[in-house]
Amino acid sequence: MTVDAGDLVGKVIDMAGDAVLVADREGVVRYWNAGAETIFGWSRAEAVGQSLDLIIPERLRERHWSGWDAVMKSGVTRYGKDLLAVPAARKDGAPLSVEFTIQLVRDDADRIVAVGAIVRDVTARWQKDRELRKRVAELEAKVGRTP
Repeated sequence: MTVDAGDLVGKVIDMAGDAVLVADREGVVRYWNAGAETIFGWSRAEAVGQSLDLIIPERLRERHWSGWDAVMKSGVTRYGKDLLAVPAARKDGAPLSVEFTIQLVRDDADRIVAVGAIVRDVTARWQKDRELRKRVAELEAKVGRTP
């Protein structure tokens, strides 16, 4: 039996636990995998064709779009390798903490036509870290030390 590697890759991406999404250069969602459905609560049918605003907390949208525009103009991002950690939002309004990398997708003329992202929900880890930092501060205060 011969298996097409492209088909396998597509299935892995579709079924990945991490969110894999693609937005066009205007920030409109063009691809949304099962992991994105689970993490953000929006079905593929609901998300595709919508602005990325559906996962960006309202208070952060201006900052997000300013950075987006700068990347579209410069064609450069450091988040192809460096993780970006930011708040995000679920469909039900619940806050999330996510980490992700992005890839700029270019056409044959080297123009950016889309941005792909692989996103991981790190909310549970972020909450544990916050609780640990709080506990350490409490213990240091008990022994008279300040951070």
